[in-house]
Parts: sequence; C-alpha cells; structure tokens
Amino acid sequence: MTELLNTLYVQTPGASLHLDGDAVRVALPEGGPRRPLPLLRLESIVVMGNIQVSSQLLGRCADDGRPVVWMSQGGRFRFRTGGPTRGNVLLRHAQHLAHADPGVRVEIARACLAGKIQNSRQILLKGARDSTTHKTRLRAAAEDLAGSLESAGRAGDVETLMGVEGNAARTYFEAFALLVRPETGFVFPGRVKRPPTDPVNALLSFLYGLVRSMVHGACEQVGLDPYVGFLHGIRPGKPALALDLMEEFRSVLADRAALTLINRRQIDPEDFETLPGGAVQLTEEGRKTVLGYWQQQRAKEYNHRVLGRQVPAALLPSVQARLMARHLRKDLPGYLPWTV
Repeated sequence: MTELLNTLYVQTPGASLHLDGDAVRVALPEGGPRRPLPLLRLESIVVMGNIQVSSQLLGRCADDGRPVVWMSQGGRFRFRTGGPTRGNVLLRHAQHLAHADPGVRVEIARACLAGKIQNSRQILLKGARDSTTHKTRLRAAAEDLAGSLESAGRAGDVETLMGVEGNAARTYFEAFALLVRPETGFVFPGRVKRPPTDPVNALLSFLYGLVRSMVHGACEQVGLDPYVGFLHGIRPGKPALALDLMEEFRSVLADRAALTLINRRQIDPEDFETLPGGAVQLTEEGRKTVLGYWQQQRAKEYNHRVLGRQVPAALLPSVQARLMARHLRKDLPGYLPWTV
C-alpha cells in the first residue's frame, strides 16, 4: 500500500525555500518564524510565481527523487526538476515501439479518449440529477457524449479520434456552462485558454495545471517517458503521455472541483484579477482558497474497478501510469482507463 504523502505549495511572492537538515524551511518576505517541514512527509514541492529555491534543497530533492515543480501564478506548468532518469530502459523502449505501431497507438489513444468522454458524461448526468432547470438539456448533452463514445470506438486512426475529441469537448463545455449557478455571479462563456480571459476559465486552467503536474510526476515515477504519447502528437517540449493520461482526470478532479468552489461560494469573482492585456488569474488569496480545497480533495477516495478497492485521488495517476506500463510490457491485453 503506497502511503499518501503531502505536496507543499508555495505561492507568496518573494518567499524562499531552504534545506534545514532533513526538512524544508520556508522564509517569507515579511519575516517571522516558520516551522521546518520534514522532507520525509513531502511527495513533491510546487512553487508558483516569484519563489526562490536554494541549490542545496534542489540537490537534496533530486537525490530523494522528489520533484520540484514551477508554475506561473495563473497555474500554467512551466518546468520541473528531478534527479537522474529512473525506470527500466526496456519499458521506455517498449513505449517508443508502441507509438511507432499505428495499430497499437490508436488502440491506446482510443482508450484514453474513452475514459475522458465517459467521465465527462458522468459529470453531466450528475448535474442533470441535481438541476431544477436544465435537466433536459444536460441529459441531451450526455446522450450526445454517449454517441461520441461509439464514434471513438469505431475510429481507425488518431486523426479521426482527435476530431471526435473536439466535438465531444464542444458539447461538454456548452453543457458545463449550465452547471454554473447564475446567482454566484460567475458566467462561463465557453472554454478559453492561453490565456483565460474570465474567472471560470482561469480557475479551470489553474486546476488543470495541478492535475498535469500530478500526472507528469506519476509517469516519471513509474519509468515512462512523459513526452511520448499516443493520443497527443509528439512535439518538442510537449509532455504528450502526461496529457494523454490526464484526460480521464480532467472532469472528475478539476471540473468538479471548480463547480464545487463556485456553486458553494467558497470562491467569488473578487478572488480574480485582470492583468494588462486581458488575461485573468486568481489573486493570491484566491489561490490560497483553491489550494486548500485541492489538498483536501487529494485525500478523497474513489473506487477503482481494476484494483477492486478505494484509491485516494492523489494516487490515481500513479495507478494508471502503472497500468499503462503493464500494457506496454504486454502483461495486460489493453490499457484500461479509470472511470467513475
């Protein structure tokens, strides 16, 4: 049983992190005592914006295999540091061979997309059950996604799959707008990214960045190459496999969190700021609220059909990365995405 460790998030501008024996000490710009945090209890460290990390701490984290991730204040993944590449080189070789085989590649890509569509559909069906005004429209959108699942199952190449994914995403986000309660003061105009120009999209992008960081780390932990994927194409600097595997987690871990934070009014429009040029991002206080909720949700347990037991959300990406590795080693006949 893998122990669920914590992730340290640091977002205060001007803060710095230092190695203090077997602990990390966070120094805040306004000063004041800060109790060191034992490294033994930390799975990873995520810093956002203008944060300094000492070379001694980076070296210790590299030796321990503990990733340090840099993100923008808006939640965009920037880069990560780690130690030497781990994992069996034969696994990565099998991964490269699978990508080079069109039949194997489309089979894995089909499974990744099916997991995304199925989980997105469940979000809409739950929303329809809870809605008093949009039941019919939400159920119709969920039915359209069921049709997208069938289309994905028939797709014979990755290009066709990406077309199915695009249509399913449009259907889903049109319905997602109906799940944002108007009395909250938030309006979702449709998915806008790079950069997000409204609070809901800014929140979604921030949460997607957290999911991506978690999945990227799981790939490296298992020994997979995060940059060689199956659904997403290979491009320099693009972690295609991490993007593949995070698809099945987007709606359940990120979209549901965004809806909860908004609809329960744990966050409001004043928790966002508009930057020169029109980009919108969370304020420092808004990020604090979101990260606090995210840490709670990491411990929430979900049923995993393959394992036959409950698994904390924070460990789901590692489980799925291991299932992908087992398939690439031919220990499993196919990749089985996680679905709620």
